[in-house]
Amino acid sequence: MLVLITYDVSTVSGAGQRRLRKVSKLCQNYGQRVQHSVFECIVDATQLTVLKLKLLDVIDPEQDSLRIYQLGNNYKNKVEHIGIKESLDLEGPLIL
Repeated sequence: MLVLITYDVSTVSGAGQRRLRKVSKLCQNYGQRVQHSVFECIVDATQLTVLKLKLLDVIDPEQDSLRIYQLGNNYKNKVEHIGIKESLDLEGPLIL
């Protein structure tokens, strides 16, 4: 299923900057960055649960925001891209 993950991590302190880097690295392990704090991830239900738990361990809910949108398996007709930075086909071949 396609999942869109967005986050806003407070970076006014060193701890916040470390949280931001950790959240970004976690998301990079599961998908591709499509905006500064937005990732598209192709995951199954188990991977999504694991990713959520890992993100919840990192963020500070008193200072940070995390949003997860589940677009499902039939996402290709739900996503429209306009402009630069074409996205990769996450389900396509890795080597062309």
